[in-house]
Amino acid sequence: MGEVSADSVTLDLLLEARETVRRSPLGVITTPMIPWSQTTLPVNKAHSIHIKLENMQRTGSFKIRGVANQFARRSEGGNFITMSAGNYGKSFAYASKHYGSKGKVVMPETSPMSRSVLIQSFGVGVERVPTSCLMNVVNRCVQEDDMTFLHSYDDLDLIAGHASLGLEVLEVVPEPDVVAVCCGGGGLLAGVAAAVKLSGCDKTRIYGVEPEGACTMYKSFIQKKPVGMDASSIASGLAPPFAGKLPYELCQRYVEEIVLVSDDDIKAAVSTLYRAGLVVEPSGSAAFAAIAAAKIPRLEGRDVVCVLSGGNIGKDEFANFPDPD
Repeated sequence: MGEVSADSVTLDLLLEARETVRRSPLGVITTPMIPWSQTTLPVNKAHSIHIKLENMQRTGSFKIRGVANQFARRSEGGNFITMSAGNYGKSFAYASKHYGSKGKVVMPETSPMSRSVLIQSFGVGVERVPTSCLMNVVNRCVQEDDMTFLHSYDDLDLIAGHASLGLEVLEVVPEPDVVAVCCGGGGLLAGVAAAVKLSGCDKTRIYGVEPEGACTMYKSFIQKKPVGMDASSIASGLAPPFAGKLPYELCQRYVEEIVLVSDDDIKAAVSTLYRAGLVVEPSGSAAFAAIAAAKIPRLEGRDVVCVLSGGNIGKDEFANFPDPD
């Protein structure tokens, strides 16, 4: 296989991946998309906002989409390793148990311990290390233990699987004016953006949302190449050590802009969503935070889609969030 680039991502590839995801034995769900006005969330009548409830997805986040496509294209019974702050690791572990694969997840030591315990409950090993050491440990396991690396965001099969979310959005809102998606390493943003644009929605503005303390894609856009940083945010799932190469190329091609939200914006969003009956983790609420904090321009009179990407937050973690009143 030759060098993978943004040109490798075609509409046919994404449509094929969507069917793979839909047929997956992992039980990927076509998640609901509801109008903001049909919730008790504060309503701004100047624009029409639809919320994609990926927090209701199998394993609690969108990650299972990409994992379903990755595992479908690899031999059963493999010995895989990955790095993850939690959500990809949870989906990876779930798939490993189903497919009878051996697996290991290298996690940043800042990730919630409860996520490590959950991943281990699926029979997958966990090693917790400083964020800056994640790839070193992965490379050691690949070389010394003959493991195969499955990337948690910089992988063509993964991104094509995530694109199924974008195609589902278009089944409900065929021509959105604006789509807001969280961005960590960029796999979800890249997949959704490619799906929307390759489906012919040339005028749709797609915004990626990153935390101020973990803005690798934002910095990559400025430096015109994928870069890393010492990322730190309450949204641990959006704080990878570097932006992905393929996600960066796709985002450069299809994404309007990367906007930043503060940790306080994210905390307020989690609390507001919770009060409206929606359990959404900090990483999953970033796009909502950007809309609520007016970080995305020109929404008046527009059809807007906001992706709530995950709901894996423990009861203990809610103690850290303010009452929205």
